[in-house]
Amino acid sequence: MRAIVLTSYGDPDVLTLTDIPAPAFGPEDVLVDVVATALNRADLLQRRGFYPEPGPKREHEVPGMELSGRVAAVGDRVTRWSVGDEVMAIVAGGAYADQVAVHERQLMPVPAGIAVADAAAIPEVGITAHDALVVQGGLRTGGWALVHAGASGVGSMAVQIVKAMGAHVVATTSAGKVDAVRSLGADRVVDYRSEDFVEASAEATRGAGVDTVLDVVGGDYLMRNVAAIRVGGTIVQVGVMGGGATEVNLGMLLPKRAHIVGTVLRPRPLEQKAQASARFAAEVIPAIEAGAVKPVIDRRFPLADIADAHRYLETNANVGKVVIDL
Repeated sequence: MRAIVLTSYGDPDVLTLTDIPAPAFGPEDVLVDVVATALNRADLLQRRGFYPEPGPKREHEVPGMELSGRVAAVGDRVTRWSVGDEVMAIVAGGAYADQVAVHERQLMPVPAGIAVADAAAIPEVGITAHDALVVQGGLRTGGWALVHAGASGVGSMAVQIVKAMGAHVVATTSAGKVDAVRSLGADRVVDYRSEDFVEASAEATRGAGVDTVLDVVGGDYLMRNVAAIRVGGTIVQVGVMGGGATEVNLGMLLPKRAHIVGTVLRPRPLEQKAQASARFAAEVIPAIEAGAVKPVIDRRFPLADIADAHRYLETNANVGKVVIDL
């Protein structure tokens, strides 16, 4: 089968299209013919040698953490899926390939009304956003969320999930993407270069502060997030695009009785990934099928142009996901 293999680390040209054996699959695994995958920031880090796939090292290092496709074969103990089913999933790696073996409990159905090739833009950002905001962040109907990088893959999905659940959202983005984020339903969009998201959050919530912050930036955003949340609020850190080190003012943190949660999805054990996938499927897929939440796709590339796709994502010009068609 075709696959993108890393034989060295560095710039996008190290991404090599080659033929490797099809993956073996166990009795509880499903072999999926991949129709599409999508890029994530973690893929860029892995390509540079900074974020290897967790677990035992495979013979061939194939990146890719999400996919959509059709079931090609099932293991002897698989009961949930049949050959031909349209599915999508998160995986720890290997999705830049024609076929991937996935445990049956990590698979989700492609939502009705969504093309299989478009569904690749859903799993990673959808589960990340839902898990961070609702499961770990405690956001509820009627509450307020502050979502940073609202035009990113995670951000664009997060804004829609907040609105679909009947909550409100302040979203930050750059000037050229304000209209795009507003079109997703954000109640207040902040151009982070010219506006203060702390002031905007206070104004939107009439001084109470937001309930939950979803932050992919990190760095000096941390204490500003503390300033933006309500007493007892929660900051969920899902990325550190702006840097992983910063100073913490405990005198400011303590009166807020705030919760700061650090989370990653990729290295979680199977049981936790299966639970996150199941809860996303139960709580968000109905909203997708109703049209309240949709995959946001900025651009598509064929598998052979994967290096160009990586270069494009590195420009930060995208609104939503970059999809790779196989």
